[in-house]
Amino acid sequence: MTDSPKTKPEVEFYEGPEPTDLVIIDIEEGSGDEATPGATVDVHYLGVDFESGEEFDSSWGRGQSIQFPLSGLIKGWQEGIPGMKVGGRRQLICPPHLAYGPAGGGHRLSGRTLTFVIDLLGVK
Repeated sequence: MTDSPKTKPEVEFYEGPEPTDLVIIDIEEGSGDEATPGATVDVHYLGVDFESGEEFDSSWGRGQSIQFPLSGLIKGWQEGIPGMKVGGRRQLICPPHLAYGPAGGGHRLSGRTLTFVIDLLGVK
């Protein structure tokens, strides 16, 4: 697990209607290794509900980053993280079909559009 020199992000309000496609906003460009679709990534992240702005998950709250193989993550992350470079911070807005599926899908976040701010700390 890597310590990030950054602090927990604030989620910028997205102006406009709730998106139906993945929205990728680079907050800060990284200069390290680039994440590829099959990579395992070491990230700090913050997740909030698009509509309410309520935080539902945060690695910052646990005080440590998390490593994941991209292939095991929600589609929005699988599509939104590749191309990102270590040291970067990116905001992803994931509509339900790229997050936890339609309402009634069995996950507490099913049917919700979710906003994530992700710091890429490492790539394997």
